[in-house]
Amino acid sequence: MIKKLILILSLFLISCGAKVDKDKLHLLNGYWEIKEVTFVDGAKKEYSTNSTVDYIKLDSLSGFRKKVDPKFNGTFETSNDAEAFFIRISNDSIFMKYTNDSNIWEEVLTSLDEKSFSVKN
Repeated sequence: MIKKLILILSLFLISCGAKVDKDKLHLLNGYWEIKEVTFVDGAKKEYSTNSTVDYIKLDSLSGFRKKVDPKFNGTFETSNDAEAFFIRISNDSIFMKYTNDSNIWEEVLTSLDEKSFSVKN
C-alpha cells in the first residue's frame, strides 16, 4: 500500500513539473482563438465565440502577436498593430516577454501542443 502511494505521489509530482519543450516553440506560429481565461481570484470566463483571433509569428526567439478579424470568405482583416515579443528561457521555463512604448510584461508558457497553448501572466 505504501509503495502504491509513493508511486502515485511521484507520478503526480512529475506531471506537475512538466515543462514546455523549447523544440516545440514553432507550434506557436498560426491563428489562435481564446477559449478561457482564469483570473487571479480563480474565477473563469469562457469565450464561446470570438470576433477576433490572435495571430502569432515566431522566428527563432523573436516574434509578434496581433489581433485579426476572420471573414466569411476565409480571409482575415487586420491592422498594422502588433505586440512584439521575444522568448526568454530561464530555469527550464519559457517566457514570452513583451515590450511597447508604455509597458513591459511577461507571460510564462505553461503548455503547448498542436491544438492549444496556455500562458500565465
